[in-house]
Amino acid sequence: MTTHTEAEIASQPECWRRAVADVPADALPVPGERVAVVGCGTSWFIAMAYAALRERAGQGETDAFAASEAPTGRRYDRVIALSRSGTTTEVLEFLNRTGSPTTAITADPDTPIMTAAGQVIVLDYADERSVVQTRFATTQLAMLRASLGEDLGPAIADAEHVLASPLDPALVAAEQFSFLGAGWSVGLAQEAALKMREASRSWTEAYPAMEYRHGPISIAGPGRVTWMLGKAPDGLREQVEATGGAFHESGLDPMAELVRAQRVAVARATARGLDPDEPLHLTRSVILSS
Repeated sequence: MTTHTEAEIASQPECWRRAVADVPADALPVPGERVAVVGCGTSWFIAMAYAALRERAGQGETDAFAASEAPTGRRYDRVIALSRSGTTTEVLEFLNRTGSPTTAITADPDTPIMTAAGQVIVLDYADERSVVQTRFATTQLAMLRASLGEDLGPAIADAEHVLASPLDPALVAAEQFSFLGAGWSVGLAQEAALKMREASRSWTEAYPAMEYRHGPISIAGPGRVTWMLGKAPDGLREQVEATGGAFHESGLDPMAELVRAQRVAVARATARGLDPDEPLHLTRSVILSS
């Protein structure tokens, strides 16, 4: 029986196509604006990726914050709030206290975020039944990448390749994962690690790739995987393999490689008798009592 999570993972290329074809004309930042992007959990990691991409594209200073840690004393030309549920307490509280113009991206048009933000982008077709967030996160990032002028065709093709390819049994059976990224893929490395923890309760860590040699490589070894999203620094593969550990690098678009990590997380959950649709100790949205 296919879980909701598996079906949602498989639907990502089509969701990305729809997002790229329908980028809002007036709700997203324009070049030159000073921008902050906020979210919680997965949404924070997507915020990190977009912020790095926007700055790399030369479109303006862009900060990314966990909503609970976002400063309220700074003035931005626009704040982007990411929230699949539209009910996350920390995101709503930040929107209510910031003095900057705001845009929210959500999956549910019947939630408080619709009135908390000045403008709202609803990606309801990418909403999910699973607690574990997969396609909504990547669909909003596809839209944000397209808004920066990126061609998502290669990323979509890479994701379709990943979905059609069998999983490496060594990844499903590994003892430990260290996900690495560089630039915008640092946020995706953090998200890949989060998916492994949420769905399969796996031991995972995540770092900027150049930081891995500054201590974390000490845990590399047999049965453990160092997984690069994007292009690895020169010499890193050889150093990891010298420990007896495995080094995984595909050369595919990092967002497509995140899809592979999602699939491995579900396969590991199934192997452990866990339900990836209902991960332990988690809910779809964190709503705190006042």
